[in-house]
Amino acid sequence: MKKLAVAALGGNALIRGSQSGSIKEQEENAFAICKYLTELIKRDYNLVITHGNGPQVGNILLRNEAGYTNYKVPKMPLDICVADSQGGIGYMIERQMLNALANAGLKKNVITIVSQILVSKDDPAFENPTKPVGAFYLKEEADLLSRVNNWRFAEDPRKRGWRRVVASPRPLDIFNSAIIKLLAEAGNIVITAGGGGIPVHYNENKDLVGIEAVIDKDLTSSLLSQKVEADVFFILTDVPKICINFQKPDEKTLDIIKLADAKKYLKYGEFAVGSMKPKIQAAIDFLENGGDETIITEAAELLNEKCGTRIIKN
Repeated sequence: MKKLAVAALGGNALIRGSQSGSIKEQEENAFAICKYLTELIKRDYNLVITHGNGPQVGNILLRNEAGYTNYKVPKMPLDICVADSQGGIGYMIERQMLNALANAGLKKNVITIVSQILVSKDDPAFENPTKPVGAFYLKEEADLLSRVNNWRFAEDPRKRGWRRVVASPRPLDIFNSAIIKLLAEAGNIVITAGGGGIPVHYNENKDLVGIEAVIDKDLTSSLLSQKVEADVFFILTDVPKICINFQKPDEKTLDIIKLADAKKYLKYGEFAVGSMKPKIQAAIDFLENGGDETIITEAAELLNEKCGTRIIKN
């Protein structure tokens, strides 16, 4: 039986650095990543792809504000914005993956599944929202929007302005994970759980409803890896390997980290909250719940069989 890999693409994989975020740029970036992912297909892996959506959701929120200001077009809630981004990004990756497969002389079905992720409305994250979304505002603008929309704002650490912050609850379950597993094991490439998935919960009437939140993409990808019983979980980022003592005189690059050491590094604050910390937590969750190996690496390094930093049980 073929091995199953889940590959989580970084939040800025499709819009890089100072790029404007045009569709042409995003398509070119998607094609480059898909070319690297075909290496996993050549090595006889079945494949599930997840992805971030930070810049794209930010742009959707900007359109929300512009449409309401100029034409009174009703604003869409955050769960709908996440769903919109899942569909658009999934389409781009799906099409470019088909192109990359054709260039490599491979033929596979590629399918995008828009995914809902169950969270708890009682998650402590809703009491302390920390995930920034949308545009930067002046303090006076943020105060006004806060009063009008009942939003919360926080000042950007780099003093670029004030941004809306929302809760980032922990993912509890993934709808249709059994179907995703069946499709992937049958040899289809599945794109799903984009942007951490659409956050939903059950209300007092037991109805499934959306909720204003953003789920961490790496934690959802880890949970999905567990649900589909993946053999390996790839977290594709913009660095070739993990470092400890980052940007210090004794900085050290790591090829292999044992699970116990990963937990120790996390406990003592070795990794930044908005950077490597959620990736290490996602790796730990995967290994503690049946996974064999997590690899954190650049997409380009997939050509190298000894790529990245490997987090293993023992």
